[in-house]
Amino acid sequence: MKTMHPFLRPAALLAALAASAVLAQQSPASRLDTRLPPGGKNVVTVDRIVAVVNDDVITQNELAERTRLVLAQLQRAGGQLPAPEALQSQVLERMINDLVQVQLAKETGVKIDDGTIEKTIQRIADDNNMSMTGFRQALERDGIRYSRFREDMRNELVLSRLREREVENQIVVTEAEIETELARIGKERGGDTEYRLQHILVMVPQQATPEQIDIRRRRALQALSELRKGASFAEISATFSDAPDALQGGDLGWRAAGRLPTLFLDSLEKSQPGDVSDILRSPNGFHIVKLLEKRGKDKAASVTQARARHILIRTKEGTSDSDARERLARLRERIAAGGDFAELARVHSEDGTATKGGDLGWISPGETVPEFERAMNGLRDGELSQPVQTPFGWHILQVLERRTEEMSEERKKLAARQTVRARKADEAYQDWLRQTRDRAFVENRLGET
Repeated sequence: MKTMHPFLRPAALLAALAASAVLAQQSPASRLDTRLPPGGKNVVTVDRIVAVVNDDVITQNELAERTRLVLAQLQRAGGQLPAPEALQSQVLERMINDLVQVQLAKETGVKIDDGTIEKTIQRIADDNNMSMTGFRQALERDGIRYSRFREDMRNELVLSRLREREVENQIVVTEAEIETELARIGKERGGDTEYRLQHILVMVPQQATPEQIDIRRRRALQALSELRKGASFAEISATFSDAPDALQGGDLGWRAAGRLPTLFLDSLEKSQPGDVSDILRSPNGFHIVKLLEKRGKDKAASVTQARARHILIRTKEGTSDSDARERLARLRERIAAGGDFAELARVHSEDGTATKGGDLGWISPGETVPEFERAMNGLRDGELSQPVQTPFGWHILQVLERRTEEMSEERKKLAARQTVRARKADEAYQDWLRQTRDRAFVENRLGET
């Protein structure tokens, strides 16, 4: 159990996931939509092409459907909405970028099997405390077809695996970088500053001419000018930004200082919450950063550990997910009624800890897969969990006690390595995405009549 697993943890918000999901496989270049309008005459409307991406196309209907989803998400978030034309243009850019990556994934053999998709969707439903029937109904109420949601989820998983292979697996963290990160943390007296940010990126092509660079710089200056006049950051992000999170308001959430580029930190160290940076130039383009909040977090000096035990039933031939879950539910009832957890674990658990009564020992953050750690963190000492699914199978678990320990030098180095890796992966992904887009043939026809 104490092995980090690369499995993706899905987002919990249904609408946000649907709105940010990647482009589904494209349909034929044009379709005919035949409707009978008031007046009785049969009208045939051509679903025109709005973009050509290598050998695929994006149609007006597909763009309209995705724009409706994004608009619904922005309306739920509140605030002023961007102009319809600007929003549609931004959505199309996202769709183009996603399609370029989907094509690359297909060409290089990245695939996701149906079983993985079904398990991922089941976990999303579980995260929202819904049955699959209730989940489908929630999608329908939001105007999202389940078949489309399922295909979007397949592509999101495909792109996650593609990014892992093309970017994250190529990241190398040197001992010198780890020592530099540890020194930075040491200067902050064992703590680490965290920043909650919003971000706008106006991307510059890799082989851009001086004229192209000037056009992109003026676009960034226009965005900054609108922000200085009081426009909402979310609106300007959705209108101007080329970052993947542009349609989510450019919200980066909380980021530790170690995960941020030095370019951002130099600006943020002089900023107060609410401040918007000047234009920041990087190899990828022009950035604008807004500081929302700042806090100190003493996470380098100590760590909270949990001593836990579990019973694991694996899914395999002859044992379905429902069978495993039902078996654990019955075992949980026996334990709740006074049964001996350790004895039942020795008899029933399909894990190497069975001989120890399911005892996992002391567990530090990050040592188990996210699904297990999330369930463990939600328990009070002595409380029994409901059946929990992870990539290993189904579990019931119990936290026996917790303690706060000084972080060992080894764990400090591991934490520093993870921080440096995450920062380098973020920067490398932006560079890789720009290069991948630059290599593709893209013809944007949205402005044509």
